[in-house]
Amino acid sequence: MTTVHDFSAHTIDGAERSLSEYKGQALLFVNTASQCGFTPQYAGLEALQKRYAGRGFAVLGFPCNQFGAQEPGAEKEIAQFCETSFGVTFPMFAKVDVNGEAAHPLFKYLKAAAPGNDAIKWNFTKFLVDQDGRVVKRYAPNAEPVSIGPDIEALLGA
Repeated sequence: MTTVHDFSAHTIDGAERSLSEYKGQALLFVNTASQCGFTPQYAGLEALQKRYAGRGFAVLGFPCNQFGAQEPGAEKEIAQFCETSFGVTFPMFAKVDVNGEAAHPLFKYLKAAAPGNDAIKWNFTKFLVDQDGRVVKRYAPNAEPVSIGPDIEALLGA
């Protein structure tokens, strides 16, 4: 059976990273954008990262320019924006497509594993994944990160 641990992706600084490095952690995959109305969610995502990282959780951000061209910058610019504007410490990856023929295989998997829409509708769609790499739930772009806390708590246990 395929899990997110079977995929790899390039980090925002260009290094290839196997997602198997995250085995045993609960994960929240998010397609992000720097010029979106939902961009302030970076603050909430960082709050989740800080709150739960010590308990085996990580947010993984994947910039995407497919929605309204709201992520036009290069990776270096994106990384700088995330750090200076929101203090992002969670792992950020290189820009990817999340829909269409050129969609990153990870996002093809996430969409197929999370019942619902075949396509990602907008920036800041979120996928919660358990410690075994299986998709647990998909969240709409307008779902505030704080609202995901109870589901993360359920995965991490008491």
